[in-house]
Amino acid sequence: MKSPRVIAVIPARHASTRFPGKPLALILGKPLIQWVWEGAKEASLLQKVVIATDNEQIAKTARDFGAEVTMTRSDHPSGTDRVAEACANESTDWILNLQGDEPLIRGTILDEMIHGLHPQFGMATVATPLLDPEELNRPDIVKVSFAPDGKALGFARRVFPANQAHWTHQHVGLYAYRPETLQKIVQLPPSEGEKRERLEQLRALENGIAIQVLRLSFRSVGVDTPGDVTRAERALADLATTISK
Repeated sequence: MKSPRVIAVIPARHASTRFPGKPLALILGKPLIQWVWEGAKEASLLQKVVIATDNEQIAKTARDFGAEVTMTRSDHPSGTDRVAEACANESTDWILNLQGDEPLIRGTILDEMIHGLHPQFGMATVATPLLDPEELNRPDIVKVSFAPDGKALGFARRVFPANQAHWTHQHVGLYAYRPETLQKIVQLPPSEGEKRERLEQLRALENGIAIQVLRLSFRSVGVDTPGDVTRAERALADLATTISK
């Protein structure tokens, strides 16, 4: 059986509201975007890894550490739109959208995700078990509910006490798309749930696009603000210590 062709795109913009220049922020002496790219390059099932940006400084930095770069428009409302532009002419079976602020991403996680992709879905994402019940009350941790067959039922930032039994996993912002599904999503207007929760994936769900949820053990440490840099550095140091043992 022929293996699917899978490419990964890391969208990177300089003009972040909460953290301007975030992709270039140094984490243990290395740009954040480089950590994500290096993790993706470890994956054995990816045919290509591309950084998509509209910023020349990010592009130059990425090329200097060896990355392939695609320049995109500057008016994209989301990273998903940037990925769609970067892949518009690619011949591929699946497109991975890798968040450029997840420095702990590793190739083994991406390979596990690719292995689990099911052809009945046009889109897939990742969930990891919630470790603390208090995380249900934190709006910065996105929760996901899904059926036994892995089909997503909902995504939410806040969960009401009466429904907490259905929300046992944290959503991790890794996405895989069939090319035609990705192009369809970016042509749709923002949905009501997307605007209310500020979660792009609800646009797909609320327009009848089935999303596969893959349950993986992944420690997510996203860098959203300058204050997260120290937390990411500690997590990377802990990971290095674990690997060396």
